[in-house]
Amino acid sequence: MNATEKEINYNTTNSYSTLNTLTDKTKTVWFVCHGMGYLSRYFLKYFKGLNPEENYIIAPQAPSKYYIPPKSHVGANWLTRDNTEQGTGNIMNYFDAIFEAEQIPDDVNLIVFGYSQGVSVAMRYVVRRQLQCNQLVIHSGGIPKELTAEDFKFLNTKISLVYGIEDEYLNDERMQYETNRVHELFGDNITVLPFEGKHEVNVEFINTLVE
Repeated sequence: MNATEKEINYNTTNSYSTLNTLTDKTKTVWFVCHGMGYLSRYFLKYFKGLNPEENYIIAPQAPSKYYIPPKSHVGANWLTRDNTEQGTGNIMNYFDAIFEAEQIPDDVNLIVFGYSQGVSVAMRYVVRRQLQCNQLVIHSGGIPKELTAEDFKFLNTKISLVYGIEDEYLNDERMQYETNRVHELFGDNITVLPFEGKHEVNVEFINTLVE
């Protein structure tokens, strides 16, 4: 057997979802990256409590869709261990296309929000594109191992680490590791916010970010 893996470049199309309308009354734009098993249009439900006139939410769609047993609901996945760098590059280009299409004004607040698996792509995008945002939210997800404090020196923003203390994917050792990592990356410029709950989106926290 003489198997060879090759690469090609080609154009592809992907969707993304938005909530509310971007107008001159918009004060905050949210770029929100969902977790594994979500679709972007359903992830938007967690942001419906925000003032619709002042908040515009952009939810990119992870490219790899699959059926979730037992009812075969459709979910999606950002990255796996296979060809991670190639997949990351494709996602970065996709995010670029969203920002180009949306033309976000410079005078609004920009919140980059990553939940669960969405944390990795959100943080990588901020670093690789040197994206200045007003807030970076790391919610119940792992920080990419390759990122260093040097990568974030350009960033002057409010950073929050949010997780449920009963999260079934975060034992005490993992919680301590991720807490140490954010302090390693951001020093004292980090707010750690554990909450009573499992691996779930904290809507109450979301609704306080723009108060």
